[in-house]
Amino acid sequence: MAHNSTTDVLVVGAGPIGLTAAAELRRRGVSCRIVDRLPAPLPFAKAVGIQPRTLEIWDRMGTLRAVLDAAVPLRGQLTYVNGAEQPRIDLALPPEVPYRFAALPQYETERILGEHLARWGTAVERGTELVSFRQDADGVTSLLRTPSGAEEELRTRYLVGCDGAHSTVRKGLGLSFEGGALPEEYMLADVEVDWEQPYGYGLRAMHLDGAGAVDDILVCIPLPGRGRYRMSMKVPPELSTAQQAPVDADGVEHGLRSARAPHLADIQTVLDRLSPTPTTASRIRWSSVFRISHRIVDRYGTGRVFVAGDAAHIHPPTGAQGMNTGIQDAWNLAWKLALAVQGAAHPGLLPSYDAERRPVGEEVVGRTVRHASAQGVQSDPEDPATLTLREAQLLVGYRGSPVVDPPGEGPGPRPGDRAPDCGGLTSPVAAVPLRLADLLREREHVLLLYGTGLDELARTARESSGGRVDTCVVLPAGTPPGPVPLPAYHDTGGEFARIYAAEEPTAFLVRPDGYLGARHCPPDAQRLTAHLSTVFAPAARP
Repeated sequence: MAHNSTTDVLVVGAGPIGLTAAAELRRRGVSCRIVDRLPAPLPFAKAVGIQPRTLEIWDRMGTLRAVLDAAVPLRGQLTYVNGAEQPRIDLALPPEVPYRFAALPQYETERILGEHLARWGTAVERGTELVSFRQDADGVTSLLRTPSGAEEELRTRYLVGCDGAHSTVRKGLGLSFEGGALPEEYMLADVEVDWEQPYGYGLRAMHLDGAGAVDDILVCIPLPGRGRYRMSMKVPPELSTAQQAPVDADGVEHGLRSARAPHLADIQTVLDRLSPTPTTASRIRWSSVFRISHRIVDRYGTGRVFVAGDAAHIHPPTGAQGMNTGIQDAWNLAWKLALAVQGAAHPGLLPSYDAERRPVGEEVVGRTVRHASAQGVQSDPEDPATLTLREAQLLVGYRGSPVVDPPGEGPGPRPGDRAPDCGGLTSPVAAVPLRLADLLREREHVLLLYGTGLDELARTARESSGGRVDTCVVLPAGTPPGPVPLPAYHDTGGEFARIYAAEEPTAFLVRPDGYLGARHCPPDAQRLTAHLSTVFAPAARP
């Protein structure tokens, strides 16, 4: 044994999910180490679709500008069936949603998040593998193997497994991972083509057999660069890995295969069959064969050990839901873990991670399997507007969570719903109107008070949370200017009142992950104290 060491949290796996978890822990002052068994990041454009909800999260994290510099828009999809063009799908969202759909190669996502994590002096420990772990009432003891082959025993308060579909953490917890594998194999490739398709649109070209089933398919997602796409298509027999044995040591048939990578000629053959216009592929940057499974764990953690992302749920890539769902797993868990490390979390706060995120994982697995077995997202029976919001992950919510107030009745966002953005907030100092996101960025719990004369609630929030709740006042349109004792912004155009359905004084408690924990109309100190008592430990409420 090389040596013993300690830290608050060990994060295993340095993909987008692990990097998100580590960065959010470090931003909140939690000591953290993040390890990955790979000696270097993989230079592959695997997960490329970025959902509007993820961009909202990155806004609150402080990484958005770097993402906007690197990403390209994903404006919609062109669909062809047996060579015939189908109605174009435009990914339209309500005007108050601040960000649209985007595409970004996974290696760029990892670069941006890794640079963001480095702001807190934390780097990924490459070539370091989790061998085993054991937990007790006070913490977790992990055995790590370093690049030199030496072993290190690490003692932590918590362990977070973001180590993918073949997760060591999941296996060590003994979690079930029920599901199955899709029979098809696919090729992935990052290539350039010389067609003149509309900028920012993905392409889905299918061939249907006589019974109406899809027997050939090409899916292309635009990437940064002229004519560059991440393409997926069915694998030809000569590249099939189905006869390899064993498939995977753990029986999970998911991810990139080690067989011969497809060549440019393999990609060109599919393009010759399915491309809507003649085109030539060139500059293949990367290719692989991959298999798809659909599985989900029976719980997202046990005791002081948790799983997130592909370690907890795997499913078809239809609609680009996987990485985005995992990032939200990590975001949900990190703020709760930080409070727990600080001794400020109610005992029920950490268990709410499973209560809130596992139903989301179950829904995503079920929906993507349905879409994969049909003719894509457009086969969904939901109306197009609702479907787009769902694919954007803007309908993810936690109504019924044990740490969220009952939703009650009425219009506007309710407890457990995403706190929507809005614009038109003005102040005597800011020369331009602000967005609500500007007021929430890089903050924790925020008490939004709509109306006047609510100053006493701010004191209640501070005392009930040990000073961990900030307060911001939104003044109704027409409120005369003048001094106020709290940070206040005028709802000059009435946009906040409209989107939040606030017609009279109302208190909204916005969580660190941008969801409403409570909505009280009229505002009530006793109800606010009761809600905060489900989140914060009594010791945090002097």
